[in-house]
Amino acid sequence: MSASGSIFKQGENCWVTNTATFASPLIDCANYYRALHSSIVKAKHSIFIVGWDIDSRIRLLRGEEEAQSEAPSVVSDLLAWKAEQNPDMKIYLLRWDSSLAFFAQREMWAKEVWDEKTPDNVKTELDDTIPMGGSQHQKIVVIDDELVFSGGMDVSTNRWDTRDHPVVSDERMGPDGEYGPLHDVQMVSSGPVVKDFADLVRWRWLRVAEDQPIDIREEALNGPDAPKPESWPESVEPWFENVECALARTIPFMDEVEPVQEVRHMLLDLISQAENLIYIENQFTTRQEIAEALNRRLKECPSLHVIIVSSYEPKGKFEQEAFWASRIEFKDILENGVESDRVTMTYSSCEDLKGRKAYKRIHSKVMTIDDKYAVIGSSNLSNRSMSLDTEIDTVLHGNTENNRKQVARIRDDLLAEHTGREVEETAQLLNQDNPVSALLEGQLAHGYVLTEVNDQVFTEQSNTNIFRSLSDPEEPLISLPTMDGSATPARNPRRRTIMIAIGTLIVAIIAGLLVWASYSIEWLSSDNINAFLEKSRGTYFALPTVLMVYVIGGLLFFPVTVLSLAVAAIFGPIWGPIYGIMGALLSSATTFGIGKVLGNAGLKKVGGPKVEALDEKLKTSGIVGVAAIRMLPIAPFSLVNLVAGISSIGLVQFLVGTFLGMFPPMIAKGLVGDSITQIFRNPSPETISYLIGGIVLWGLMIWGSQKFARYYQERKQRNKAEAEECVV
Repeated sequence: MSASGSIFKQGENCWVTNTATFASPLIDCANYYRALHSSIVKAKHSIFIVGWDIDSRIRLLRGEEEAQSEAPSVVSDLLAWKAEQNPDMKIYLLRWDSSLAFFAQREMWAKEVWDEKTPDNVKTELDDTIPMGGSQHQKIVVIDDELVFSGGMDVSTNRWDTRDHPVVSDERMGPDGEYGPLHDVQMVSSGPVVKDFADLVRWRWLRVAEDQPIDIREEALNGPDAPKPESWPESVEPWFENVECALARTIPFMDEVEPVQEVRHMLLDLISQAENLIYIENQFTTRQEIAEALNRRLKECPSLHVIIVSSYEPKGKFEQEAFWASRIEFKDILENGVESDRVTMTYSSCEDLKGRKAYKRIHSKVMTIDDKYAVIGSSNLSNRSMSLDTEIDTVLHGNTENNRKQVARIRDDLLAEHTGREVEETAQLLNQDNPVSALLEGQLAHGYVLTEVNDQVFTEQSNTNIFRSLSDPEEPLISLPTMDGSATPARNPRRRTIMIAIGTLIVAIIAGLLVWASYSIEWLSSDNINAFLEKSRGTYFALPTVLMVYVIGGLLFFPVTVLSLAVAAIFGPIWGPIYGIMGALLSSATTFGIGKVLGNAGLKKVGGPKVEALDEKLKTSGIVGVAAIRMLPIAPFSLVNLVAGISSIGLVQFLVGTFLGMFPPMIAKGLVGDSITQIFRNPSPETISYLIGGIVLWGLMIWGSQKFARYYQERKQRNKAEAEECVV
């Protein structure tokens, strides 16, 4: 025990102990994002954000609050606005570089996106120092070195929700569409403890960045009797005052950093102190050591009860076979030899008055021990959170009567939300001799209820499987030998490396398919195509044959110039260009449509901000840009079609630009193609002059059509500007 009577032991179960002058839980993301927005608006000196994710697209405010706010709601716009208002302000964003497992869930080019959207005094870095298999899981925001947000919440997609967690919500929209109810807990603190968080975020920043951040503001280190800081969020009332707290970390072995498992030791020590009621809500419960400690304490203390709230259904095979299968074992260990009415593992679900049902996703990491301690942090009860990920938990000690009441209030408030009751009613139920049974009985037919988990419906609980070893490991997946014979953990591959590898693979696959097609498809050659087209000349099937050849050739990336010359040579200088442009337009539209489908499926995301910038230029230049590309073919015909489909340019604009860029040269090619044919059949000065004249005409038409396209586009923009002036 420490001098204050807490179990905090620096260097063993915690990193530091300190005091929070004021502290409040922020339950569910709408409340956290609102508070974060308020504090960012008030910031004057510096902002540090460290997270598993920091997504530039997130709206911090919704509804009327968003409409009435003078400051931007989207987090990237908000930070850019703050940085432009005060060029002396320093903003640091440190986001996990991520791994292949979360590749599709997050912004593909995070650093480039933030650099593009924000001014120079907003610095962004990706943390790639985490051992392979681990993640950067700390979620911290430090404002002006006088205020800190910490807990389970990131500024990320599929997080926002209100405390009522409606079954259906128009605001719960992510990149992949609507997501279900989601519950989480963050906390805001001020006072001396902020310095510890300020030290932590600077240590993390300097490990990956060359930029030296500003020094900690000594004047911001308020004493225990100081008032709330200026950056304290509006509409948030402090729950705790002058509360003793400890910070417990998990730091894996990385780059010669000494690993620590303070979170693991803290949780085990806290469980050993419980006498009446342990309340836990956590995304994952897989760590058998925690289950054994809970079971042991239940047997040691007959008056103890345990209530655990987690999620219902897994997301994907990895969660199912790693975390849900392990949860079956966790539950078996927890309940072994203990009366069933003393312990329960539950999930929270809701059925509304229309009969629609939803299961609340639990993302929070909270534990309360009687009215003595409250943990609000980033750590799951999983193997990886105890040893492999970076984690930070804040443990609040009920060192005064008011603070003990607030510890109990956290538990009562959360369980009231999960069971659809009032806080006061929940508190009365939990004070009964058998709080577990009292809590689960008499829940409303409609609204949120707690139900005991039955994970056997999801998994057969394989004891050894590849999913568990990859998703919830205790050690790095790969370690590399060093010169002295020891081993050092390999890092997760950087996202940039993954992107380059994927791009190289895609190019290699396309090239391989083209090579295979050229050797394996007998008719895919100039001679065979010429012969095939020759058979249709003079028949009713001439045009359909040309159209089919263009479409199939476009899909197989066959050179359009070869097709155009072949069509011109076979059908002559008049019908050749007409047939050719019709075929080219149909092929363009077909491949454009494929690009549109692929773009909507995620290729825009893979391309990153540079592709977005090119897309914007293509959209702005419109018909002129397309015509220029068609006249001076700097990229393959089919590739241009695909990229245009991925871009934001419209189909009509694209086809008009294609027509203006290709039809005049096709007329010239008709002359050239026909001249080439005549030269082979009857070489003479006349046929040679036709060839030379056709080539000259080709060049003149390229120049003339480019001029016309540019004139057309400028006239269109001028008319649009005049129309806007008339409206004003």
